[in-house]
Amino acid sequence: MNKVALITGSSRGIGKQIAIRLAKEGYNIAINYVNKNEEVDKTIEEIKSQGVEVLEAAGDVSNFEESKKIVELVIEKFGQIDVLVNNAGITKDTLIMRMQPEDFTKVINVNLVGTFNITKNVVPYMMKKREGRIINISSVVGISGNAGQCNYAASKAGIIGFTKSLAKELASRNILVNAVAPGFIETNMTDVLKEDVKLNIKKQIPLNRIGTAEDVANVVYFLTSKESSYITGQIIQVDGGMLI
Repeated sequence: MNKVALITGSSRGIGKQIAIRLAKEGYNIAINYVNKNEEVDKTIEEIKSQGVEVLEAAGDVSNFEESKKIVELVIEKFGQIDVLVNNAGITKDTLIMRMQPEDFTKVINVNLVGTFNITKNVVPYMMKKREGRIINISSVVGISGNAGQCNYAASKAGIIGFTKSLAKELASRNILVNAVAPGFIETNMTDVLKEDVKLNIKKQIPLNRIGTAEDVANVVYFLTSKESSYITGQIIQVDGGMLI
């Protein structure tokens, strides 16, 4: 019987690549998104092409009741959740002098509260099974901070504290909890950057390249594998050495 992975915010970008990577390893996939569009349909087809089942678990993770329904939908379909990847996230970047209260609250609610909401609803099933892997997607910004991203950095730093605390809580039940902290990754958000900005970013990275979503997905897969069975509570930076 195939294992099951629930990946939030998985219709595009890093979440999509994580879903495809785990599908290649034989996981049935529950993808999550808020709004249905053509990109969602393309993602579903790419996952299905790996010969696994796909469940659409639409919903807003920042809403606790919707998060509960997302998890219940997955359990109803597959009967289990072996891997949870908390990837859903948004940005509303601006300097604090211009940042509106709702800009701060929205980012915290999706990125950090959303991680709590889904995890809170998944953990009972993993505890009953006495096995599971939870991987939270943080960011190097949650470690180093970044001007114009007080809201985003706070949410991602919160995920790091959440990850370490949860790892201690769940270790006795053989549930491993880790986080991945990507650096600059090629996504829809970085596609809009001007070439001179990208060149400046590369100068800050010892490997002299911007990372790919596949780079992140490969580390997530490692954290779901048997080879990582003695790793929990860790924050793994996928940043080309940027924060050395």
